[in-house]
Amino acid sequence: MERRVVITGMGIWSCLGTDLDTVKESLYAGKSGIGIQPERLEYGYRSALTGIVEEPVITKQMLDRHTRAGMSEEAKYAYMASVQAFQQAEISDEYLRENEVGCIFGNDSSAKPVIEAAKIMDEKHDSAMLGYGIIFQSMNSTVNMNLSTIFHLRGINFTVSSACASGSHSIGLGYMMIKQGLQEMVLCGGAQETNYYSMASFDALSAFSIRMDEPAKASRPFDRDRDGLIPSGGAASLVLEDYEHAKARGANILAEVVGYGFSSNGGGISQPSDEGSVVAMSRALKSANVTEEDIDYINVHGTSTHVGDISEAKAIKAVFGDAAYKLNISSTKSMTGHLLGAAGAVEAMACVLSVKNDIVPPTINHEEGDNDPELDYNLNFTFNKAQKREVRAALSNTFGFGGHNCCVVFKKYAE
Repeated sequence: MERRVVITGMGIWSCLGTDLDTVKESLYAGKSGIGIQPERLEYGYRSALTGIVEEPVITKQMLDRHTRAGMSEEAKYAYMASVQAFQQAEISDEYLRENEVGCIFGNDSSAKPVIEAAKIMDEKHDSAMLGYGIIFQSMNSTVNMNLSTIFHLRGINFTVSSACASGSHSIGLGYMMIKQGLQEMVLCGGAQETNYYSMASFDALSAFSIRMDEPAKASRPFDRDRDGLIPSGGAASLVLEDYEHAKARGANILAEVVGYGFSSNGGGISQPSDEGSVVAMSRALKSANVTEEDIDYINVHGTSTHVGDISEAKAIKAVFGDAAYKLNISSTKSMTGHLLGAAGAVEAMACVLSVKNDIVPPTINHEEGDNDPELDYNLNFTFNKAQKREVRAALSNTFGFGGHNCCVVFKKYAE
């Protein structure tokens, strides 16, 4: 018998706030977390825009020096988010030591320690100068390595690296592990470093907005005057759990994960595909055993690029038909920027908050409609203000470079 999968805890460290309540308020208020980092221009970027993420302060009272030495920037974000998620789920250190809990996390880069190590080697020509921790910071599995060690996680343990879909796939895979009876609880999520070393190659593609005179208005999905995405970072953690296990321990259930869909475009490495998006969305709905009429909200990939926005709008209309005009659509990247490896996890949390609170966060910064006939403004993009409505189920879309497509369906919890 296939099991039900529920979410019992969430945590976040982001440019919109460093706890769930603050982020929820920011989302519903339409607050932007985008700002200027002058060092990017000094380094040679075209754009200094980025999500402004507070640096975590991890003290010796929290973790010993040996552990802290092996933590990359994104591992620190993920640790802070995971502490919150376990606290909300009422999972104690004693429980983690005595029970098997898995860890599947999305992370798509760990550039800073690699570059810093190379600089030391170029200057000193002595690998002994690299120190103890840099190897654990520089591996792409740095987040999982640290979380599983710190929290004594002894279940499934691996990193998902699938561009912008990394965080979403982590949730989808955790869902499948529990649904099939292979795990009772899995810590899932995504993390992304924000340092400028990790983003230069994107800037080289002229992918970033250069609207530096108005940072808070730079990310503007579906707006005529959008000129590119905004890089960002941070982490989000979600505790996924078998329903019967959660009920038995008296857990507070936030929402249910009911569907997971995926596809690969099999085409241009940087080109979105409405056909690939259609496959992933359709597969997610089928997996969830819901109809197009059952979905009330879609948190779209919506990066604020012309080709991406058009492609996704076309795909939604192709999948949902007339039902597309009855649901709400929004891009929370208009507020957070693009968290790349963490994007899917952060946007999954936005979906969970929507089904729990019956509020849809807005797509901010919309001023002018696009003249492209492919972009249908009869769709409800939830422009500029949050909207209250019943959200029975929400779909989270993430579509990344390399043709990575992932969709996850979240449903309002009912016994």
